[in-house]
Amino acid sequence: MLKKLQKKQISIMAGAALFAFLAGAMVSAPEIGKSLGKWLKLSQNQAEQTSQGSIAQSAVFPLISQSLPERAAKLAAIAGQSRSPDRNRARYLLASDYIERTQAQKALALLQGLEKDYPVLAPYILLKQAQAEGMLGEDGKASDLRQSVVKLYPKEAATVKALYLIAQPKQQEIAIAQFPANPLTWEIIRKRLQENPNQPQLQLILAKYAYDQPGIVGVLDQLVKQPTLTPEDWELIGTSYWENSQFLKAANAYAKAPKTSRNLYRTARGLQVGGKDREKAIATYKQLVQQFPNTEETGTALLRLAETAKTAKDGLPYLEQVISKFPKQASTALAQKAKTLQTLKDQNLASAAWQLLIAKYGNSDEAAEYRWKIAQDKAKAKDYVGAWQWAEPIVTNNPNHILAPRAGFWVGKWAASLGKQQESQTAYEYVITQFPYSYYAWRAATMLGLNVGNFDNVRVMNPEIITPQRPVPPAGSETFKELYLLGQDRDAWLQWQTEFQNKLQPTVAEQFTEGLMHLARGENLIGIDKISKLEDRETPAELAQYEALSKQITYWQARYPFPYFREIQKWSTERQLNPLLVTALMRQESRFEPKIKSVADATGLMQVLPSTAKWIAPQIKVDSKTINLENPNENIMLGTWYLDHTHEQYNNNSLLAIASYNAGPGNVSKWLQTLTTKDPDEFVEQIPFDETKNYVRQVFGNYWNYLRLYNPEISGIVAKYSTTHPKLPSQ
Repeated sequence: MLKKLQKKQISIMAGAALFAFLAGAMVSAPEIGKSLGKWLKLSQNQAEQTSQGSIAQSAVFPLISQSLPERAAKLAAIAGQSRSPDRNRARYLLASDYIERTQAQKALALLQGLEKDYPVLAPYILLKQAQAEGMLGEDGKASDLRQSVVKLYPKEAATVKALYLIAQPKQQEIAIAQFPANPLTWEIIRKRLQENPNQPQLQLILAKYAYDQPGIVGVLDQLVKQPTLTPEDWELIGTSYWENSQFLKAANAYAKAPKTSRNLYRTARGLQVGGKDREKAIATYKQLVQQFPNTEETGTALLRLAETAKTAKDGLPYLEQVISKFPKQASTALAQKAKTLQTLKDQNLASAAWQLLIAKYGNSDEAAEYRWKIAQDKAKAKDYVGAWQWAEPIVTNNPNHILAPRAGFWVGKWAASLGKQQESQTAYEYVITQFPYSYYAWRAATMLGLNVGNFDNVRVMNPEIITPQRPVPPAGSETFKELYLLGQDRDAWLQWQTEFQNKLQPTVAEQFTEGLMHLARGENLIGIDKISKLEDRETPAELAQYEALSKQITYWQARYPFPYFREIQKWSTERQLNPLLVTALMRQESRFEPKIKSVADATGLMQVLPSTAKWIAPQIKVDSKTINLENPNENIMLGTWYLDHTHEQYNNNSLLAIASYNAGPGNVSKWLQTLTTKDPDEFVEQIPFDETKNYVRQVFGNYWNYLRLYNPEISGIVAKYSTTHPKLPSQ
């Protein structure tokens, strides 16, 4: 079953050795490498772990990924064992499967009395019994069971399902009053609004609890016509519009809300982004500065006033105010001041501003970006000593910045160019240790000769893939967790939404759980986005919670999920493509959304253009008129064919094949004539299209993450790097 990564000898790009180093002056740099050893000390105890509490110990939970026929016999065997939690789970899941297949009598036999043995799901068990009785035509028994749920479990989320199915006006009033966050309550409200749109209190419930649901903007557009709205209502409406990126509408609503610093800022920003009234936006920013001189929004407002000033020089006083009064935003203002002074040709003052940024705000994003710009300039001039000196502090001062792994990797490359092979190896090891999630960890691994694939052979590697079971969500009730782990995604969603009252300011645990729930529902783009954005938390407590979560492999597996596994395996095998490379490209193209479309009409999981599909169809003997690009299997069939085609064009070099998938073969051909091809890392850096440059790094970064997360060989190697800390020899 377990397969080692396999390699083949394949032609390489343009006949050149891909690992050839830059030809630079071999100079001695005895001092530069000393602090590399300090990097390795920072990474102690950083190994990713699968917490024992993050994976539920059960014989039933792993079965949810199997189809109903596949798991039936296994569940029946467990259901027949002596009393245990797994016996209860097996009975419930098997009964649910029988109901799915309209085998109600078999389901009832399993469910009878189960509510007493399995109290955590007791109301859901009664609802399943009601559903089975309804299938058998026993409507009276079904109704009695639902009434029992309402009577016995009046405060449980499952009660809303009973109330919804009972469908009596008085019962619906209970749902609206007591469970406004439940999606079934929203359905009740929507039906009532269809009958009578003039019900602002119901519309306000949707604005508050269902602001992230489809169709909410239309509800808000009707609600704003109401003449009796309070300032607090307008704040709620403004927030709902804001969360749906309706910034101009949000601004108009916030203008009628209480005059808080946040509301004033959003009024001004909405007007600015909406582009309707620049002068009113500026006036509102100034009102904010005057009325709330010390809030964080005021610092941001001053930055906005600087960017909207008539001339660059007119913006400088606003930047000075930020630098002097708002330390959190001072680095942004200082960098903008330096750029402004450069525009005004005042190089001395600009230089002083940059030096102050480095000296006083060395840990800021702006300092990292400035350092990297200088490092790149030095490297282009083949001053690798200088490049190393400027890049190294990014790694230590700005470890959470996107540039940190990039800087660490290039320190390794520059050290090699200087003949400092030991320091070079240490830098690569450090990048894997400290930034194991990054594209540059993969590039470092290739430099160290690890069995992870390189641009010229990754397509034919056949890694073992082990897909995990669902992790235990860190937030939510035991009832919710049990439903989620049993794959009862509809009921889990209803339960979670009822419990999750903190949508606008979720805790780290709540946001991760919300992301997991979206993934379970197949809403992969939203789920990945919510999970990825956890890294943007700012308060010390939240950062600590994120750091703890990010040490668990379950966090990264949720960030890099593996939907459509069977289809990917099938077509990757057919095309002789590395399935992890296909998955990596798919994640970048669509975030696994089968119906997503680009502005150019590229469609589905692998973003195939209709014209491309029409061209491919006769070559694989398929009628182009029957192709449905929103069908996952057909989209992957065509996308993998085209990915194979781009590889064939470039002698199986995946760097060029992936670049061509994004930018087209014509552009890649031009780049091969003008860019450095001896060193693939140099080639990537020189790609003239920022979109394609980032695309290449993101796809291969995705590939690396799937490899380290789902392949036990590489997962073990990465873990080993995280627990061993070689030191540089003293010089």
